[in-house]
Amino acid sequence: MRHRVGQRKLQRSTEHRLSMLRNMVTSLLEHERIQTTVPKAKEARPLAERVITLGKRGGLANMRLASRTVRSKAVLTKVFEDLKERYAERAGGYTRIIRLGFRRGDAAEVALLELVDRPEAAKEAAEPENAEGKKAAKK
Repeated sequence: MRHRVGQRKLQRSTEHRLSMLRNMVTSLLEHERIQTTVPKAKEARPLAERVITLGKRGGLANMRLASRTVRSKAVLTKVFEDLKERYAERAGGYTRIIRLGFRRGDAAEVALLELVDRPEAAKEAAEPENAEGKKAAKK
């Protein structure tokens, strides 16, 4: 029985897996959405949520703990300034996984891992669509 056994190995060595997940979390916090496979998204999600929670708490010790995962200073300042204010009232659940279907090359299930309450999402929803259902072209 596999009760309470660690995380997915993702067919990688420990060093490679941890490095890949750190890079994914950094990219997620920088761009606020990334496209990846479902198992990778499920593994990166708790790391991202933990970093955002550390950002909400603030302080030097929490910044150092977050810098273990996020290696970019620009992204760290974004977490401890912008995301801290955005998620101040939210008690958790900062990310969502949206399944997109299967990749053409290897039939891997692909998902979109994104931060909730993104400002870009509000802009995309507010853009008017023309009669053909396509977004209006910007000139």
